[in-house]
Amino acid sequence: MEDWQAVASAMNSRMTELPMTQQELAERSKVSVATLRELQYATATRKRSARTLAAISQALGWPDDYLRAVLTGSAPPSGSGKAGQTDGSSLVLARLDQLHAEVRRLADAVERIAVDVGHGDKDTSSGCTSKRRSTGE
Repeated sequence: MEDWQAVASAMNSRMTELPMTQQELAERSKVSVATLRELQYATATRKRSARTLAAISQALGWPDDYLRAVLTGSAPPSGSGKAGQTDGSSLVLARLDQLHAEVRRLADAVERIAVDVGHGDKDTSSGCTSKRRSTGE
């Protein structure tokens, strides 16, 4: 028997643990927000593929077959006896992935600012240069 409520509970607990938003999970798993919402609230009216559950499991820092095991009532991999629990290394790796994405976002923002400032300096310096030249001549 499939227990979609157990899948919902495992996903929600893990997202709180990490912490991770639904949008972040969608981006990391490449699963739509609508599908995630259905799974999180156990309102799915159709079965989800093993590939979808594996992608979500990976994005949450679990082995591929973690949510499939939760769904079927099997013991989740990694020796964890309860859904929502995992070894510390998976949690650390998932958090490092989040931090990496945040650093990348910040680096992009800094680069955009540098480009904007760089353009401002070019305009200002060319104006200053032309004033100096006309004054010096």
